[in-house]
Amino acid sequence: MVSTTQPAFQDQLQGNHCWGCGKDNPHGLQIKSYWDGAEAICHWQPQPWHCASPTHVVNGGIIGALIDCHAIISAMALAAQQVGVALSSPMPIWYVTGKLEIAYHKPTPLGPSLELRARFAVQNERKTLVTCTLSAADQLCATGTVLAVRVPNEWMRS
Repeated sequence: MVSTTQPAFQDQLQGNHCWGCGKDNPHGLQIKSYWDGAEAICHWQPQPWHCASPTHVVNGGIIGALIDCHAIISAMALAAQQVGVALSSPMPIWYVTGKLEIAYHKPTPLGPSLELRARFAVQNERKTLVTCTLSAADQLCATGTVLAVRVPNEWMRS
C-alpha cells in the first residue's frame, strides 16, 4: 500500500532545484515519490507540452528524466531510511546519476497518468543500483536502470 500519510520524498528535501524532482523548481516536472512496501512509486500526469513530435506520445527525454529522478530520489530515501536519518535533515544523503540506461518498449501515450516503480537491485555504502519501470494504463512503456552514486554534502554547495 502506498504510504501517502508521509510527505513525498521530494517535499522533504530543502534546496532541491532539480528540474525533474525538485520542489524548489517551479518550472520543473514536480514529481512526487512515496514508499509502496519495499518499492518506491510515483504517479505523474503528462501535459500537452510534454509531447514528442507526434502530439499523442510523451517525449523520450521526459521519460528519461522521470526515470532518472524517481530512481535517484528513491535511492536517497532508501539510504536515509537505512541509517535512520530523515530526508528533511539539514545533512541529507545525496546521490547523483552515475549511469542511466533506458529501454523504450512502446510509445508512452500522452493522456493517462504515468506510474513509475523503483526497485533496488544492489546496494553498498557508496552505490545503489535501481531498476525502474514506467507504465501508462497498466501497459509497460519503458524500463530504466540507474546507478545512483553517493556524493558528499559539499557537492550541493559547489
